Amino acid sequence: MGATNSKGIRYSVITVALAGFLFGFDTIVISGADQPIQKLWNTGDWFHGVFIMSMALWGTVIGALLGGIPCDKFGRKKTLFWIGVLYLVSALGSGLANDPYLFSFFRFLGGLGVGASSVAAPIYISEIAPAKKRGSLVATYQFNIVFGIFVAFFSNYLIGQYMGDNAWRWMLGVEAIPAIIYCIMILGVPNSPRWVLLKGNDEAKAKGLLQQLDPEGDVDARIAEIKKSILQTKSKFLSGKYSKPIMLAFLLAFFNQVSGINFILYYAPRIFETAGIDQSNTLIASVPIGAVNLIFTLLGMYLIDKMGRRQLMTIGSIGYIVTLLGVAWSFYSGAEGGMVVFFISAFVGAHAIGQGAVIWVFISEIFPNSVRANGMSLGSGTHWVLAAIITMITPAVLSAFSPVTIFLFFACMMFLQLLWVLTKMPETKGKKLEEIELELISEK
Repeated sequence: MGATNSKGIRYSVITVALAGFLFGFDTIVISGADQPIQKLWNTGDWFHGVFIMSMALWGTVIGALLGGIPCDKFGRKKTLFWIGVLYLVSALGSGLANDPYLFSFFRFLGGLGVGASSVAAPIYISEIAPAKKRGSLVATYQFNIVFGIFVAFFSNYLIGQYMGDNAWRWMLGVEAIPAIIYCIMILGVPNSPRWVLLKGNDEAKAKGLLQQLDPEGDVDARIAEIKKSILQTKSKFLSGKYSKPIMLAFLLAFFNQVSGINFILYYAPRIFETAGIDQSNTLIASVPIGAVNLIFTLLGMYLIDKMGRRQLMTIGSIGYIVTLLGVAWSFYSGAEGGMVVFFISAFVGAHAIGQGAVIWVFISEIFPNSVRANGMSLGSGTHWVLAAIITMITPAVLSAFSPVTIFLFFACMMFLQLLWVLTKMPETKGKKLEEIELELISEK
């Protein structure tokens, strides 16, 4: 690819991937406000779990399930802009809220942005990326998610040290700064050529965009492939024709959440406190999680187009099983809190190189052009419904069950994931989106 093309794709991918940074930051920043808010408003475990901790996730569920609608109707670019606006309003409103109900409302708005982002951003990047680089480019979105998580953990620690009793307000409100930057940058991103051809039926404009993105490619051949795909796959989403990619997306998203990843990321300080770490040190103990997540996500980005999606999932699944059993053993044996931090950090590394690197790439690849937004909504929606349920019930679950039981459950789920990956998951590495479609779509 020429220099102009490289710069065009690079700017678009980096900008759209910033939605992932906001996703990661918004999702995890609540961990620093968790206990201060519960003490401030004196909320019970169930109220705190449902309204304070998981309200953003219920917004995420709705954003994910409905995010395909504006993606199809108004385009990926416009949807991504309004996602930035939701993040901005949520950050300012959450930081200024003076009661738990208003706080929950603004967190819900941020959740809408997270959910819609998990649909729109991977779709957009997968549609503009060359086949050989699609995995690493879509994984840039995941890298920004974990970078946002790392920055949120570190930001929470710094703000918690210096901002006193109202530190939690600054933790949440500071997100407004990257949200404004993102909204400005997204205005310079072009529309997806596949969306232009699919919804606008503007072949000349689609050709121009393809030429801009891949000047050395055969534009006429690419247009012909996309048009053929659109004509062949104009069936209702739930007609049965797409049953295989639907099942693949559902199971990948299902296993992602029953690994316990959001359970750990949202409640890391509380889990560390249960392991005997002093409350004053739980925020700094969370920082290694973000650092490990960042490093292993970079490794996953490097390997995903070399080793493939299936092999990374195999490595990640084995890592999940070993590290989750390690956490359970640490609690069972009464090992010092440092062992819990070690195994949980290693667990996050296994997630980053496996599910973390693969999920948004794989789901964005396996559906045809005509139903990609619907498919991404289904996979993302499944992910976030389970994340919301797990986050909502965690305070009560931590009170009702021992950490040993909880982590053994997650380890059993990851053994089932490993069996699924080895027997059912196809490889999509290096294939054009239209090639993957031919392999996975039923002729019903």
